[in-house]
Amino acid sequence: MKKWILTAAVMASFTTLACDFHGKTGIAIDNDLWIGPHDKSAAGITKEQFDRSITDVEAIYNEIVDSNGGTLKVVRNWDDGTVNAFARQTNGTWEVQMFGGLARHQTITEDGFALVVCHELGHHLGGAPRKLDWFGQTRWAANEGQADYWGVSKCFRKLLEKRGDSLDVVKTMSVDPEVKKTCDAQFGSSPEAAAICIRSAYAGRSLAALFHSLRNLTEDLSFSTKDPQEVTSTYHGHPMPQCRLDTYFSAAACDVASHIDTDMDDPNIGTCNRTEGYTAGLRPLCWYNPAEYNNEAPVNEEVASN
Repeated sequence: MKKWILTAAVMASFTTLACDFHGKTGIAIDNDLWIGPHDKSAAGITKEQFDRSITDVEAIYNEIVDSNGGTLKVVRNWDDGTVNAFARQTNGTWEVQMFGGLARHQTITEDGFALVVCHELGHHLGGAPRKLDWFGQTRWAANEGQADYWGVSKCFRKLLEKRGDSLDVVKTMSVDPEVKKTCDAQFGSSPEAAAICIRSAYAGRSLAALFHSLRNLTEDLSFSTKDPQEVTSTYHGHPMPQCRLDTYFSAAACDVASHIDTDMDDPNIGTCNRTEGYTAGLRPLCWYNPAEYNNEAPVNEEVASN
């Protein structure tokens, strides 16, 4: 009897949670780092930027979540020093928990933090491929790589399209030649869209730097040198930081419009994908195996640069 109750409790936890309440398995790997509001190591963004990012994303997605049968709740834990974020669903409430500790990490920019909000929403809305439970059953939440991809290509792009200030922002940035080349190639007919692509790549760079720091890695992150790994089965956990940067950059270069929704079951809908002949904007093979969904063998390729 006790064994049955434990099994039921485990299954229930996968039904409601994308990660645990304390953020131990949220957007970042397990970590015990704590950066309080008065911590001498605090850097990152201000509380005003923290609130603005959340408010602007909420303004776009409150109605969208409602139309999908949920109620969006973003919890603003500014005083909490946890360096993570997570999403969960409970009784029709689609919750996103955001923590000040992550916002205060030295790698985090305002764009990077807004992308964290988008990533967590991506667990709710990002679609396939979705997380699997211990029994191999598909659950409600998009997996980590898909939440990254959707976060950039749909949510963050919508946010920047609404703000309309990307041309001015990019003028103040020092842009990697690979990023400029790729974004101009994909969106050259629209300077604003190309600027959004550039900002999206650098928002992803902010997060990849966070993940890199938390893992205490020494090799450099690069927009030019891609993660060479090719998975034999789609990986549903946290990809390595270079792989995640590849995902953010590739999503930034995907030219499928932000208003074209993804699908909960078909990973090709609303995305740049191999089945329809896309060569840029593809989900990287370092975490995604298209053969599982398209009967298509993965091939070596340049991600988001051709």
